[in-house]
Amino acid sequence: MGTQAAGPLVVGVDSSTQSAKALVVDAATGEVVARGQAPHVVGGGTGSGGTGSGAGKESDPEQWWQALGEALRQCGDAARQAAAVSVGGQQHGLVTLDASGRPVRPALLWNDVRSAPQQRRLLEEFGGPSAWARRVGSVPLPAFTVTKWAWLRETEPAAAGATAAVRLPHDYLTERLTGEAVTDRGDASGTGWWSPADEAYDEEILRHVGLDPKALPRVARPGEAAGTVRTGELPLPKGALVASGTGDNMAAALGLGLRPGQPVLSLGTSGTVYAVSGRRPPGDPTGTVAGFADARGDWLPLACTLNCTLAVDRVAALLGLEREEVEPGGSVVMLPFLDGERTPDLPQASGLLHGLRHDTTRGQVLQAAYDGAVFALLQALDRIVDEELPADVPLLLIGGGARGRAWRDTVRRLSGRPVVVPEARELVALGAAAQAAGLLLGEDPAAVARRWGTARGAEYAAVPCDTAARERLTETLAAGGPLLGA
Repeated sequence: MGTQAAGPLVVGVDSSTQSAKALVVDAATGEVVARGQAPHVVGGGTGSGGTGSGAGKESDPEQWWQALGEALRQCGDAARQAAAVSVGGQQHGLVTLDASGRPVRPALLWNDVRSAPQQRRLLEEFGGPSAWARRVGSVPLPAFTVTKWAWLRETEPAAAGATAAVRLPHDYLTERLTGEAVTDRGDASGTGWWSPADEAYDEEILRHVGLDPKALPRVARPGEAAGTVRTGELPLPKGALVASGTGDNMAAALGLGLRPGQPVLSLGTSGTVYAVSGRRPPGDPTGTVAGFADARGDWLPLACTLNCTLAVDRVAALLGLEREEVEPGGSVVMLPFLDGERTPDLPQASGLLHGLRHDTTRGQVLQAAYDGAVFALLQALDRIVDEELPADVPLLLIGGGARGRAWRDTVRRLSGRPVVVPEARELVALGAAAQAAGLLLGEDPAAVARRWGTARGAEYAAVPCDTAARERLTETLAAGGPLLGA
């Protein structure tokens, strides 16, 4: 471990679309004493009901378990000394298990949008978007678990019939660790079948989609343990406490130690914007904002886009440019919806380029791709915070894109706000570690993260808001509806 730990050790896990990351953290100081990472393989999937060749995104849950083991082995003896562990995982994924607990088929991931037809039908059958927002806090999109289950029942009835248990990705790993079927309110709030008003599964929705409530895990209360490590398959001590875990966005909020009203933009493969709220959101009938619960007992209204850093990097590659080779000026507009889009709700969309001129440069086109990716997130910001934010409140910028100058400058120019980029990078795993430490020490996990100082980082001053660019983007989005599949 290098240095003597000041306190007990805890493990935080980030099981994402692309990899498993494990951090061993000193619960007293927040020092990361060991880390490991192993990749996941994502396949395209097959089956009907898709919106194009990129609609399917699948992964074998067994490889998540194997990757977690490899990541922990890279942590060496530190993992074997951990007193508690918690798993943060990608939201919305559909994991189907047979009666023996084995996966029936590869898991449908959050960015699998083949369930768009089923999503539209479910909205109509249950009273429309407003009714859904009242019942489950959000308008389910094709990313949500409930629409994926409807897709599976319709397109692969044999697989649905063989399913004895349904789990989210983090639930699956927690159950492998503990032998207990447990989830948390944060991740459960992204399924489309959990009621934030009742803090319980909505049994009427479950009946409608043909899913027995007994097939779902119990929802642990904030601060409640899921169990203890019972397996000897991984390099963790048997008997170590296992927290309930949570979804990746909820874990990142814990990792930052967020207080209510502090907005976060996460720039990764997907883009997200969210803020902790002390009161339950009323539900956004437009579907722009998901009224998620957080992992502590508060709320985490959030908007998510499918196209962020990966889409912009693809545009840069097509143009033969490095990702930072942007140029200012020009009137070109791009909506880089290369994989369909979730916010705005355009699952059948493709990219749209508008306003090309003879003097348009490649660097200006690339800058337009950045603008389009950031624009959708900033549009949702005013819907997310409880009240209008003072102009000097900074945006916390996280994710891989936060390290890029072009991303930071684009967010500042289109928002008119200062930006803070926390030094801590693996925030989902850190948030899971804070949850494990909070369970172990009997503390609020967000307060633990604040004690660790995870939100400290470089500050970038505000610049004047580029209202002209935002107006061009607004007009193009409104006018491009037919081309975008609206």
